Amino acid sequence: MKSCIFTGSCVALVTPMNRDHTINLDVLDELIDFQLTGGTDAILVCGTSGEAPTLNQTEHMAVIHRTVKKVAGRVPVIAGTGSNDTRHAIEQSQQAEALGADALLLVTPYYNKTSQAGLIEHFTAIAQNVSLPVILYNVPSRTGVNIQPETYAALSGVPNIVGIKEANGNLTAASATKRLCGDELALYSGNDAETLPILSLGGKGVISVLANIMPAEMHELCRLFLAGETQAAIALQMKLDEMMGALFEDVNPMPVKWALESMGYTVGCCRGPLVLPNASCRAHLKKLLYEFEMIK
Repeated sequence: MKSCIFTGSCVALVTPMNRDHTINLDVLDELIDFQLTGGTDAILVCGTSGEAPTLNQTEHMAVIHRTVKKVAGRVPVIAGTGSNDTRHAIEQSQQAEALGADALLLVTPYYNKTSQAGLIEHFTAIAQNVSLPVILYNVPSRTGVNIQPETYAALSGVPNIVGIKEANGNLTAASATKRLCGDELALYSGNDAETLPILSLGGKGVISVLANIMPAEMHELCRLFLAGETQAAIALQMKLDEMMGALFEDVNPMPVKWALESMGYTVGCCRGPLVLPNASCRAHLKKLLYEFEMIK
């Protein structure tokens, strides 16, 4: 049985930008303070919500370094270092390790894609070139390639591949993965709305977009279920369900950055090609932010 990086809610943190789209590290500190005060169980930077595809190498490492420094060991810091170029992913992963990250998140190769055999070689090569624990990130809606349960089973034999962020929306496949891998791979939901279903399959938690604006609630959702307070967890999931959906009425992280701006965090707009969320999404989010008393 492999050790678990975290149990509960990990925020997939946005990357705050200035008006000229440079990185705002001071606001990053504010966001981290908000997360730690809210009880978040881990912090992921430079993932999808962190606009990693638009960060150059210097920016990417600056965000990781600042986060590690600010968090100062209070919760695990997970660095997104995946790439569709195996060599580049190895380089990024080694740099993140040198900067003090506690774990890595590796997305499936995108655009050029690969076969299941290629996935095994790609992830194994990266893992073997670092000593940090690795979480695999499966999000076929963005990458065009899906990790099969049998592929997870093969990768579970790599000592430092320890977890999965599963965002393929297929609970049947998640169940098969859990059956094949057991405790060798910790299963995390990559979709907020599937947090309780994944936990019910033996999952350890969620890597969450909603936690950017509601860290305490997402922490509590996981805590309740894992403590056996199932009905209370279901009630909280139902309470959060509309907000979870609203954050995906347009392309992530456009809605969640807009919501944070509305709450007073100057995270700025997304970098192109991402833009402001559409008017309908903004109106829905504004209504919910008022109802949850997150804005006045």
